[in-house]
Amino acid sequence: MASVKRGRMNKTILYWRRTDVTGLERLEIDVAPDAVIARGSVICLEGGGFRLDHHWRLTSGWRTMELRVERWNAAGHAVLHLERSRDGWTVDGMWRPDLDGAEEPDLSVTPFCNTLPIRRTESSLTLDTAFVDGATLMVGRSRQRYDRLEADRLRYVDLGLSAGFEAELKVDDMGLVLRYEHLFERVVP
Repeated sequence: MASVKRGRMNKTILYWRRTDVTGLERLEIDVAPDAVIARGSVICLEGGGFRLDHHWRLTSGWRTMELRVERWNAAGHAVLHLERSRDGWTVDGMWRPDLDGAEEPDLSVTPFCNTLPIRRTESSLTLDTAFVDGATLMVGRSRQRYDRLEADRLRYVDLGLSAGFEAELKVDDMGLVLRYEHLFERVVP
């Protein structure tokens, strides 16, 4: 992980590799006193292969306000835009009442989204998410739980769309994933 301080902003650049299929991600995180911005690019062979760029705008407390996703695959180019609105989310500008109360987006192709609930997990946290399938850009409500095993280890349990899936997550001191059992591992270029 590379970390650079510029003025009052702290920039972190990191990489993850998929362990279940061929894929790689580069993520830049800019932490400022009033906001967190994250930008990532994923190249993956899942679902016939795709490139996916994701851009997150978070509060200083690491709560998502907006997520923009662009995907290129054999079918062409697609864009998805989620934005927090009151107690729910709009998807491409349309109110989605089925996502009311969902606390965070969960973008399937990056472990970055796990950081958001991990940073709030003291012992155990159960939450609903606006799950985004990176290969298809379909959005649905899902439920998940995080159990803290140690300061740097958590157990993820899917209680929603992939019910029964569990994985151990190893994290750094910022709550960013180092290893996500079965799916991702941090790599150094």
